[in-house]
Amino acid sequence: MSTQAVDVEILGKITRVNCPAGQEASLINAAKDLDSRLKEMAERTKVNNESKLLTIMALNLSYELQTLKGEKADNQSQFADRLEQLTTSLEKALADVKCDTSKK
Repeated sequence: MSTQAVDVEILGKITRVNCPAGQEASLINAAKDLDSRLKEMAERTKVNNESKLLTIMALNLSYELQTLKGEKADNQSQFADRLEQLTTSLEKALADVKCDTSKK
């Protein structure tokens, strides 16, 4: 898979990043989102130290990721439970139909 170098701006600094060809727009959007979040956090927390600001943001993003993974796991578990209930209901209905047709 080929990669493409893309320049992104975060906190006023340009960084060249390699990304898979065709994913440039996604990378640029992600960089804009990160830049926006960092600027908002700097205003809200009055933290001016870039290293500290980036550490706090990394922790926030990690927390968001863990939360989403937990929600995904819960949703998958609920889906599997519901699918099992539907399968059981369908098997019972099919068994009932077989019993009814065998009586005739």
